[in-house]
Amino acid sequence: MSEVMDRPQTLNLKVVGTRPIRPDGADKVTGKATFGADFSMPGMLVGKIKRSPHAHARIVSIDTKKALALAGVKAVITAADFPDLASEEYEAGESAANLRDLALNCMARGKVLYDGHAVAAVAATSSSIADAALALITVTYDVLPHVIDVEAAMEAGAPVLHAHLFTEGLETKPDRPSNIAKRNELMRGDLEAGFAQAEVTVEGRYTTAAVHQGYIEPHACVAAFAPDGQCQVWSSSQGQFMVRTYCAKILGLEASNIRVTPTEIGGGFGGKTTVYLEPLALALSRQSGAPVKMVMTREEVFRATGPTSGAVIEVKLGAKRDGAITAARVVLKYQAGAFPGSPVGAGSMTALACYDVPNFSVTGFDVVTNSPKVAAYRAPGAPISAFGVESAMDDLARELGMDPIALRRKNAVRDGVKAAYGPTFRNIGYLETLEAIADHPHYKAPLGPNQGRGVAVGFWFNVGGESTAAVQVGEDGSAVVVTGNPDIGGSRASMAMMAAEVLGLPIEKVRPIVADTASIGFSMLTGGSRTTFATGMAVTQAAQKIVVDLKRRAAQIWDVPVEQVDWINGAAVCLDAAKADKGDLTLAALAAQSARTGGPIGAQVSLTAQGAGPGFGAHICDVEVDPETGHVTILRYTAAQDVGRAIHPAYVEGQIQGGVAQGIGWALNEEYVFDSEGRMENAGFLDYRVPVASDLPMIEPIIVEVANPRHPFGAKGVGEVPIVPPLAAVANAVRAAIGVRMTDLPLSPPKIRAVIDAR
Repeated sequence: MSEVMDRPQTLNLKVVGTRPIRPDGADKVTGKATFGADFSMPGMLVGKIKRSPHAHARIVSIDTKKALALAGVKAVITAADFPDLASEEYEAGESAANLRDLALNCMARGKVLYDGHAVAAVAATSSSIADAALALITVTYDVLPHVIDVEAAMEAGAPVLHAHLFTEGLETKPDRPSNIAKRNELMRGDLEAGFAQAEVTVEGRYTTAAVHQGYIEPHACVAAFAPDGQCQVWSSSQGQFMVRTYCAKILGLEASNIRVTPTEIGGGFGGKTTVYLEPLALALSRQSGAPVKMVMTREEVFRATGPTSGAVIEVKLGAKRDGAITAARVVLKYQAGAFPGSPVGAGSMTALACYDVPNFSVTGFDVVTNSPKVAAYRAPGAPISAFGVESAMDDLARELGMDPIALRRKNAVRDGVKAAYGPTFRNIGYLETLEAIADHPHYKAPLGPNQGRGVAVGFWFNVGGESTAAVQVGEDGSAVVVTGNPDIGGSRASMAMMAAEVLGLPIEKVRPIVADTASIGFSMLTGGSRTTFATGMAVTQAAQKIVVDLKRRAAQIWDVPVEQVDWINGAAVCLDAAKADKGDLTLAALAAQSARTGGPIGAQVSLTAQGAGPGFGAHICDVEVDPETGHVTILRYTAAQDVGRAIHPAYVEGQIQGGVAQGIGWALNEEYVFDSEGRMENAGFLDYRVPVASDLPMIEPIIVEVANPRHPFGAKGVGEVPIVPPLAAVANAVRAAIGVRMTDLPLSPPKIRAVIDAR
């Protein structure tokens, strides 16, 4: 059970803040839930993809004739079956996408840009026939030099991936193409003057490897293209509207002709905020006239879907002897993969977001490399920049002989402080998270030999955006909540709980539904920790509209002014003393009479939610390092986070624990390993090792509740922040245990043993 710290609140809540069983829980634990690969249709074909074995090569020719002639093969497609799109930026939730690049990532045209890049696809009556057809497709390549390391890709003589790519963000346009897609910079004050004022400086260069989101369920979809042009798609995705838009754009279709139904999703973490299979399945279905099912293998997931960036982070900090930071310089170099679009922008904006620094410069570089196009991964970009900044903060605390929490508290942003990325902070709980870990018994617990303790903090903006929700009251007085956001972390429960709170119903009387694109209005995808905030706001407003209507209906029945009716504990109460003897009208009673008071009871709200409250977290990590093997054991982990208000505390705790677990894997084990030809060598969970239960202690969450006044129940996003501090918290703990700063993630046993031996 987590500890909960709360600023005084005025809400008297009966459902929000409790821990009911999640509505979809039974189906998921019993295996009854329908995930992407579970869905099937009569006459369905099997779709499979032929992928490049080269990291960088021109496609000289593709011969599909033998594959098409194979009995049982119903369709074969290449890039020639798709329109050649112009460059167009499209905002789709967590990040913008260039539609041309998106299409070329789904199916290579002209060149392949990474090992695993799709070059053709087939649909056949069986999996074995589809495999045989892929083997019959002959692709002739002209192999080109490749580059994967981010700094090597930035060099003047590096192999250039895109002849049309000229660095953006420079004062003058370059005269030659480059792998540096964009340069961004955030600045404040006078950097040189700030460092001149400093009495102590620290600096370091840090690296992280590309890591995958590691969702359990691979990408999967079923697509059916009808003769009249109407299309249906069922897919494992974080946003059915995103899938509809991308498929329409890539295939040149009308979005109104595509209906997308989200299946249950076996993990996403940002990695399912784009498309890989869906446009191909639709194209194969169009050509074959039959539904097509496509499911990636685990190897395909690793080779062809987006990890997050490998990166280089350079940090220099200057401070007074009392710990006041006078200047900070941060340089970020992020892999984008085969096409522009790394999360370096968010990494730059979050790098110093926890600190009030008068003079700073943050420069970011978005760099294309011959590796899979990166995708969002939980607080995209922020864990990487935080690793560098928080490692340097730890070194600064050592130089000053200062407690690391005290150093962070001294330089912490507060209400009224202008954030490094622009806006002024309001209603933030960062100081409370620092106080929570400073006062926690964990921080004072003794350590043994070869053990160390690390502290780190982290930040994420959280977002709002477009959401639609409908609430319908049944004839028995129950309610259905319909939204357009797939549930990737318990949002069905939080939606139902907020509606139940407003309507005065027990949670068991509210049924939450995630609808398809034809059954509910537009909603942005589930990502950026927006769903409970933004879609929850739409749900709450829809329920409030119903309460207004219920009061009107009760007033009509009682023949009193509506001002004489209140809604209390799920029933209309007459405030007119002369008619108080009539008793209250429950929701069930009003529903039973709805035909005589205006018809069915329901409301829908569409909005663009504003005022998402930013989130902060402060973590403590204890480790033990085996000096013989270099193996790191996580002994204890405590994570405090400002969550606004925990709608369902158990799921908030789960989000914190899950983010920490992924961050620990990023710090200690996970990395993409490429051979000299640019092929991934560890494309499977046996060799790409994520943490399992036996690798981790019980992670203790501390829920800090500093309510967001822009949300009816005070909610802020939760899911992004907890993955931000762990990389540095673990690295700082290892530094304390072995006495040497390790700067290159992952902190694998061979690396640590080499440092110990060198010392």
